[in-house]
Amino acid sequence: MFAGGRGDFIEKYLEPLGHWHALGWNVASFDWRGQGGSRGSIVGGNFTDFDPLVGDCAELLAAWRAETPGPHVAIAHSMGGHLLLRAIAERGAQLDAAVLVAPMLGINTGRTAPRLLRWTVRLIAALGGRDRRSWKETSPGTTTGRIRRANLTSCEDRYGDELWWKEREPGFHLGAPSWGWLDGAFRSTSRHTPEALRSVTTPILILATPRDRLVSPPAILRAAELLPNAELAIFETAAHEILREADPVRLEALGRIDAFLDEHARS
Repeated sequence: MFAGGRGDFIEKYLEPLGHWHALGWNVASFDWRGQGGSRGSIVGGNFTDFDPLVGDCAELLAAWRAETPGPHVAIAHSMGGHLLLRAIAERGAQLDAAVLVAPMLGINTGRTAPRLLRWTVRLIAALGGRDRRSWKETSPGTTTGRIRRANLTSCEDRYGDELWWKEREPGFHLGAPSWGWLDGAFRSTSRHTPEALRSVTTPILILATPRDRLVSPPAILRAAELLPNAELAIFETAAHEILREADPVRLEALGRIDAFLDEHARS
């Protein structure tokens, strides 16, 4: 089972999904509420409470396990990695192994102290900014657009593939997150307490990069130390979307995942 991050959609990850299918895995994936082809009460993925998504993840995994033969493994990127880890720790989601790719275990606050930014976000949301976008979207050809691409991947072709899908399916483009989403993300990631992480016995591989500008590399390192059965793979030159990076990084990451699954979850 594969789960993407905020703003992702199944089509964006057809390449790695095809890779695992070719290796003999029965591959499944889904779009989170309000993302990709999924519709519902949360428009554009700008939810302010992540708990329903944790429940969605746990219930989907339980149904999937009941309908398919094992072993059962899940691979999740960014926000998806955060929600998957919460589903395991809080809802008892059962897996033979899990892979978290650049998981959102904390928000990258840049040079701003995390506590200060968290309270600033909470204040803006409380003062009526909950549904407002946290920054202004710009076109790919602008300086801001080029920065966005560099923060996601160094591979222009794979970034162009994402833009192609968004042009073909305008509903796939979520835009910048709202202040309410950021407030909810801070509250949700705070659930990854040392006690919660130490309770997770599932074999977990974490892929991360110190160059990540979206999620917090220090939070990932802390979690890797606390999870009792975790392995950590660092990709020094990658941006946030490790599985959509240029081939030298992407193929190394896929190889590391394949070896981990061979060790922990091959029937």
